[in-house]
Amino acid sequence: MATSPAPLVDDSITASGPRKKRAGSRPKGQKSVGLHILLAIASLYFLLPVWWLIVAGTKTTQGLFSGTGGPLWFDKDFALFDNISQLMTYNNGIYVQWLGNSFLYAIAGGVGATVLAVLAGYAFAKYRFRGRTVSFMVLLASVMVPATALVIPTYVLFNNLGLTNTIWAVILPSLLSPFGVYLMRVYIQDAIPDELLDAARVDGSGEIRTFATIALPLMRPAVVTVLLLSVVGGWNNYFLPLAMISDQTLLPVTVGLNTWQVQSNSATANQIVWNLVTSGSLISIIPLIIAFLLLQKYWQGGLSLGSLK
Repeated sequence: MATSPAPLVDDSITASGPRKKRAGSRPKGQKSVGLHILLAIASLYFLLPVWWLIVAGTKTTQGLFSGTGGPLWFDKDFALFDNISQLMTYNNGIYVQWLGNSFLYAIAGGVGATVLAVLAGYAFAKYRFRGRTVSFMVLLASVMVPATALVIPTYVLFNNLGLTNTIWAVILPSLLSPFGVYLMRVYIQDAIPDELLDAARVDGSGEIRTFATIALPLMRPAVVTVLLLSVVGGWNNYFLPLAMISDQTLLPVTVGLNTWQVQSNSATANQIVWNLVTSGSLISIIPLIIAFLLLQKYWQGGLSLGSLK
């Protein structure tokens, strides 16, 4: 005997009546729209100064102060290439030397700080030694100290050693990165299991070989992050070279452009310097943008690794 099909039941209707929505809940679409609006505002906030710098780098000195396009739009006279040409020849082309100094300070200090941070972070995370806890507490305390507060004591120390007004006065202090050590220690503690290192030691691998062949490849996302943070910090370093260096040929681009800005503010200065300051600042951020674009895949790999743990 054929049975009749079961009647369709509406899931929204229960024995106690129609199902009610939870009080205070919002539709998913409204939350998504609000989040997108918030991200758009944040993006505009961070990109607006970059856009202003791009626009200002294409203007003449007269266009910067009395141009027809306003501060956030291009002037009728597109002078970017003329500004770059003047920038490379002004004051015997010292801007090129400043740019080279910035590369030297950023790369030497960034690579050195990364190497020390990797070694110290690995030691704090995977070795037990006397004074380990106290040393790490001192390290955390040093993270809280502003770098600018240490410039004057550092200057006194380097002056007694006869190292002021040299490249070492900028490179050597940049080798210390307490935050980099802390970041590496936290990452290594979770990313590298102790059992993996113990298995390598049982197989006869020495400490250096274990570190180089097993631990170091697993640290790649954190290493790249610390490297980029250190390089960016060295590139943007301003107060330390300002206090340490008085020779114009040893200045980085950050301090060098400031000397031109001071000249532009003086009453007897040649006002053509203002367009060189803006175009020089625009060129100085290009290496950082390239570094971020080239290294972002390693950050994405690190985020994916963290999501699988």
